[in-house]
Amino acid sequence: MTSTSRVVHSGPDILGETPVFVGTRVPLKTLLDYLEAGDSLDKFSDHFSSVSREQAIPALELAKEMLQQLYSF
Repeated sequence: MTSTSRVVHSGPDILGETPVFVGTRVPLKTLLDYLEAGDSLDKFSDHFSSVSREQAIPALELAKEMLQQLYSF
């Protein structure tokens, strides 16, 4: 499983404990919202340049792994 500490983190001093990309204040949910709306990863990256592809892709892999564990796909 991908290490969450390298990709996202949360804490009481960071957007009310909302999971954000490490080193940013960009919520992981923002990436998921972009993709849900049909936008590309490139468009997200253009709008949130503080989040690298090297962070975004593992975050998506982590979300996938968590869903697979939750629903035992």
